[in-house]
Amino acid sequence: MIFKICGLKKSESLICCEENNVDFFGMIFYEKSPRNITFDESKNLTYISKNLKIKPVGVFVNHEINELKKIISSLNLKYIQLHGEETQTYINEIKKQFDLKIIKKISLKNSDDLDKIKNFINIDYLLFDYKPSSNELPGGNSKSFDWSLLKEQKIELPWFISGGINETNIKNIGNILNPNGIDLSSGVEESPGIKSNTKINSLFKKFYDN
Repeated sequence: MIFKICGLKKSESLICCEENNVDFFGMIFYEKSPRNITFDESKNLTYISKNLKIKPVGVFVNHEINELKKIISSLNLKYIQLHGEETQTYINEIKKQFDLKIIKKISLKNSDDLDKIKNFINIDYLLFDYKPSSNELPGGNSKSFDWSLLKEQKIELPWFISGGINETNIKNIGNILNPNGIDLSSGVEESPGIKSNTKINSLFKKFYDN
């Protein structure tokens, strides 16, 4: 199982993730989010991660593309997550300029939303998340979608499940689905945007305990 924890800002959270063998950490460049990271914070985490196994992922929501390119270049990102309504043209422009892997979010509420998968090529991972209402953030809402929507779906790309996953429900995922990865955020926080090392440690202990 691939694990990604999104919304990190502090080095102690990064080290805790490394100690729990988390594969990716997400840095959210979205000002409306309580998990929004400053460039200096992202530079610090990226620098620290060079000596670790965990890999940085820049997370963007309909980001102005030239500004996005500057961040990718400055941090030398090899993974980015597009968590908005980015188009295939937008994706192609990034891929043309950079050698990196793209995680594309698909918001799910009903089976019709699965048709969005066909809209994208030239991406490397899918991430399925709860579909927010108009007054909610695009992610990190502590809410899950109906996981059974993905049951028995044949999905060609490797994919993450996201949305409201915490230590009380993480073991249920394997009873319903077989994702390639699990993406965590609010489920390991003490408050919005503040990661809890205690919750991270507890979640992974529970996940790996038989």
